[in-house]
Amino acid sequence: MAKESFLDKILIATFRGVNALVPWHKLPTFLGVANLLAYRVELEAKNLYDVYPDAGYQGTKATCPMKDSRYVTARNSDGLFNDLEQPMMGCVGMRFGRNVSRDHATKPTDEQLLTPSPRLVSEKLLARSEFKPATIVNLLAAAWIQFQVHDWVFHEQYAPGENDIEIPLPEGDKWPSGHMKIMRTKPDITLDETDKKSPGYRNTNTAWWDSSQIYGESEIATSALRDDAVNGKLKMTKEGKEDFLPRDENNLPKTGFNSNWWLGLELLHTLFALEHNHICDLLHENNPEWSSDQLFDTARMINSALLAKIHTTEWTPAILDHPTIDSALHANWWGIIGEKLHKLLGRISKNDVIGGIPGSGVNQAGVPYTLTEEFVSVYRLHPLIPDNIAFFDTASGAHVKTTPIIDLAFSKAQDAFDAKTSMGDTFYSFGINFPGAITHNNTPSFLRNLITPDGVLRDIASVDILRDRERGVPRYCEFRRLFHMKAPKTFIELVGGKDKALATTLSEVYENDIEKVDLQVGMFCEPLPKGFGFSDTAFRVFILMASRRIQSDRFLAGDGWSEDVYSKEGMAHVQNETMISILLRHFPELKPALLGKDNAFRPWAKVGSSADYKGVETTAPA
Repeated sequence: MAKESFLDKILIATFRGVNALVPWHKLPTFLGVANLLAYRVELEAKNLYDVYPDAGYQGTKATCPMKDSRYVTARNSDGLFNDLEQPMMGCVGMRFGRNVSRDHATKPTDEQLLTPSPRLVSEKLLARSEFKPATIVNLLAAAWIQFQVHDWVFHEQYAPGENDIEIPLPEGDKWPSGHMKIMRTKPDITLDETDKKSPGYRNTNTAWWDSSQIYGESEIATSALRDDAVNGKLKMTKEGKEDFLPRDENNLPKTGFNSNWWLGLELLHTLFALEHNHICDLLHENNPEWSSDQLFDTARMINSALLAKIHTTEWTPAILDHPTIDSALHANWWGIIGEKLHKLLGRISKNDVIGGIPGSGVNQAGVPYTLTEEFVSVYRLHPLIPDNIAFFDTASGAHVKTTPIIDLAFSKAQDAFDAKTSMGDTFYSFGINFPGAITHNNTPSFLRNLITPDGVLRDIASVDILRDRERGVPRYCEFRRLFHMKAPKTFIELVGGKDKALATTLSEVYENDIEKVDLQVGMFCEPLPKGFGFSDTAFRVFILMASRRIQSDRFLAGDGWSEDVYSKEGMAHVQNETMISILLRHFPELKPALLGKDNAFRPWAKVGSSADYKGVETTAPA
């Protein structure tokens, strides 16, 4: 772990005293940013844990040699060779790390795993009673986070029926067949005594910000996605005037990650496949002598960094709409000197606070890089999904149809597109529809009664609760203490002192024991700082891991952040393009809806007859 310097200790102690009187989000912006820096320093020192017995499991040049020097300057789709000295760090099949000591992340007993029943929690505290919209963002923001999570994390699991957990059903539950079974997460092999008490779990994705959801998790998969496309491009198909991802035999897209597919993913995967191909054209124009592989590798590098920048400086400030967050996240990328000065002068200091994290030098904080179980937990954001989507014509604003999302999922995702609804129309519709608020009793009914393509009926809310318990993620109160936050002592304190009915339901479900409250439930029930779309508890994990994802990557923070790797035009593309500019490049018809907007994830301007639309469709036509 990172060691706290004397100045670090003073910084932490100072803001601990300040926060005893004033929470960070109520401080003036400059002090608030410094407060967040204090949190990050403390979390880097106290909340990063390796889950391997020793560093040898990250590989060495001898045990994992680079047989193709191409990967010195290009991303390997298996995630290898980002760290040249420890080449397996962050690659496919490596374990999730921990943000809490494994002494606090132990395997539960059967009683701990099932008490209270995950289904009871789902029914009483997560099930949507009425749709609660998140009005600070649009539906594109909901699609974006799933698009990103599919790049980062996916647990290895048993096959359905191989090692299932039977979930106790509450009295009177009408779950079909009367038996709910959920497949277990598959633990990694046992390497030492600690693994027996606190199993490790493997990530089947790469942990790097490498756009693996677009490009695939192996070199074989990446090659297949390129197929016979020329000049480094990804294979696309033309249908009428529109470009689409090719489909497989199940009518799912051929892309890096197509599980849990729905229309929102269809839009974003298609958009950034188009952007990849645009970047290839840009590079080919400026470097006509480059091979197809060199064009592909460089375009992937540019596209991936662009996604990282958009997530850092656009999506996050949209869903956490607070001036301190906006300043802090822009400082993560540009430094405290700011975007304009950074672009004018370039990097004026290697210090990441002054000049931003990209190019500041790799910093692993003393722990091999991986994403963590706790990171996975706080990104379970299923309430974002609404029940229905209202579709509008981009030019006139006319309402065309309203469709339940379940009819736009899996192999039906492309059903949205027809003679009256183009991809541009669909992007516009996402821009003016609201997602759900990330709060209690707002998980959509269809996700709690979902038949997935493997034929298994699932209650995703019950699955979410079970996963945290199964993987040893601490429950809410203990989690807050381990992240240096005050834990509530009563249910009414947890909900902010006002919602007595919610506090009563919590007490009943958790048998009057506040220590039993599940992490997700607590995060959904706690009051939010002004402008926040998700909890301050979840945000503490974000403070640590959002910076770490950039700091650990040599292609973002290290010597790979250079014109030698990205090209001169590539570096300019990353730094100057935004989500809005990308949308307008590929769908110029969106210009009236985005005119004057500075963030594509906030609600767009409504054109024509859609001006009266309220952003919410709670019912769909029969």
